[in-house]
Amino acid sequence: MTNPEHPGAILREDVLAALGISVSAAAESFGVSRVTLSRVIIEHARNSPNLAVRLESAGVGTAQGWRAMQTAHDLAGERAAGLPKVRRLGTVA
Repeated sequence: MTNPEHPGAILREDVLAALGISVSAAAESFGVSRVTLSRVIIEHARNSPNLAVRLESAGVGTAQGWRAMQTAHDLAGERAAGLPKVRRLGTVA
């Protein structure tokens, strides 16, 4: 199973690059700092619920869609990292 793309990569490539908008201009439009937005688009930070709502308000998809992308990315990462041994409930003696 492949790891779903980080929503920051989608924002960077499919939105900002496609529209020719700089990180600084987009950050100003979204009402966040350039550093905050930059950390998301270089995939060093998660797309927060706050940013998802701001993206929706700016007309860039839906907050629910952005959060779903982040959740899919996070869950795939957790599954790939593995878990300690877990037993199903009801099987504990």
